[in-house]
Amino acid sequence: MSATTIRFEFEKETKNSVRYKEVPDAGKPPIVGSLYVQKWYAGDAKKLDVTLNKVD
Repeated sequence: MSATTIRFEFEKETKNSVRYKEVPDAGKPPIVGSLYVQKWYAGDAKKLDVTLNKVD
């Protein structure tokens, strides 16, 4: 199993969620792109770290 942590930064608020954009590592393409998180969970967070685990 390999794990990758991806950093996201606040992009904009929608009606019920907050959209975050991925901050890719230098020279690499985005893995996820945009991420929508419900407002009740996101609160006023400006940055999120998400860890993805690939299960082989």
